[in-house]
Amino acid sequence: QVQLVESGGGLVQAGGSLRVSCAASEGTFSIHAMGWFRQAPGKVREFVAAISWSGDSTYYADSVKGRFTISRDNAKKTVYLQMNSLKPEDTAVYYCAAQRGFGNSLDIGVYNDWGQGTQVTVSS
Repeated sequence: QVQLVESGGGLVQAGGSLRVSCAASEGTFSIHAMGWFRQAPGKVREFVAAISWSGDSTYYADSVKGRFTISRDNAKKTVYLQMNSLKPEDTAVYYCAAQRGFGNSLDIGVYNDWGQGTQVTVSS
């Protein structure tokens, strides 16, 4: 099992930027990819971005493409989500997740381990 801890959420005005981080520990050798998901009140958890553990491949939801960037620092076992040009509709709890097997990294069902989430609030 991979332990994941998110940090860096907060309150930001529309148009601003924020970076959230996800530190992984325990069992990181088994990670195939890392993903970021978000869940707004009353809505289902949705895919935001994913990155292969090697960093060779990245994936983004259409709603964040061009505004968000996912990256990783394997030495620090940390994955980042840089969020620019934030919109009020980006307000949600952001979760990172670890995929330990093969499969479509855009599919929430392939992720095995989850962090506790960090709140991101974008004011208009």
